Amino acid sequence: MKALVLSGGAGTRLRPFSYSMPKQLIPIVNKPVLEHVLDNIRDLGVKEIGVIVGDRAAQIAAVIGDGSRLGVRVTYIPQDAPRGLAHTVAIARDFLGDDDFVMYLGDNMLHDGITAIAEEFAVGRPAAQIVVHPVPDPRQFGVAELAADGSVVRLVEKPQEPRSDLALIGVYFFTPAIHAAVAAIEPSARGELEITDAIQLLVEQGATVKASQYHGYWADTGRVDDVLECNRKLLDGLTRRVEGEVDSASELVGAVVVEAGARVVGSRIEGPAVIGVGSLVEDSHIGPHTSIGRDCVLRSTRLEYSITLDGATVTEVRGLHGSLIGRSASVGPAAGAGQHRLVVGDHTRVEVAA
Repeated sequence: MKALVLSGGAGTRLRPFSYSMPKQLIPIVNKPVLEHVLDNIRDLGVKEIGVIVGDRAAQIAAVIGDGSRLGVRVTYIPQDAPRGLAHTVAIARDFLGDDDFVMYLGDNMLHDGITAIAEEFAVGRPAAQIVVHPVPDPRQFGVAELAADGSVVRLVEKPQEPRSDLALIGVYFFTPAIHAAVAAIEPSARGELEITDAIQLLVEQGATVKASQYHGYWADTGRVDDVLECNRKLLDGLTRRVEGEVDSASELVGAVVVEAGARVVGSRIEGPAVIGVGSLVEDSHIGPHTSIGRDCVLRSTRLEYSITLDGATVTEVRGLHGSLIGRSASVGPAAGAGQHRLVVGDHTRVEVAA
């Protein structure tokens, strides 16, 4: 089996961050979402991974490289523009050959892994097997209607009147039968080749198409609130580890990770929290569910339920909550008082009430 990972989307819901970085590189517990995805795929025993990339290919390659650091082999497959999920299957045809493959959206987090579903696919080997999860508002997703035995009766992309609450959550298993279906469909009303249309064609042709419900934690990290909540969820599984320096005037409470080269000076850190490599936290209070990236500086600051990306500086600001602070951003004091919530893009400066 091979894997096809989609990492070429524009990420409009994550602006301003996606103006300067691929959404798949947003960190969750100081590791890019895309790395979490590749780890899940490697855990299936799959080593050959094709990664669909757009105009941010160089940034993704700089982080992921050839995959050897993660124990896989990565082949980059360029896509000139987002043209639908089925289009990615078409342009990856040479890479995929006649192998079965798993297709995985590169901004989706399935924290508990998909090993059991992959084993189910390998045993039954239907033409296609989709992964579904119940959602409150299915109108924003592809929706599956299932028979009692779990076979797929009908798939509809973003229906206005859904007949099911089971959404397709961005993981698909395919045999080579999908290639003929992809070649036979036409672009949808929005001008894209929809993978739901290709799978629906398999259903109509009498091929076996199954659905597996995912019962673990799932998040689409396409919005800031989703990123923060996903970070919170994964931090809850943290184990205390201190590799950096913590002075005697500081206090670590609970599951706190202080990575190598990080320094904590005169500060209180309440876990679960991560202080990244080379970062400095001085005279500050870091609250639960916070991830501080690499080479950040936090002085005289109170911050909780937040993420600071690499190189960010936050000085003399108290009361930050639910904030996502971009790479090399600088946040400092201004006149006034109160609590603040920030969504700060890369290389910007914001002044807030201290």
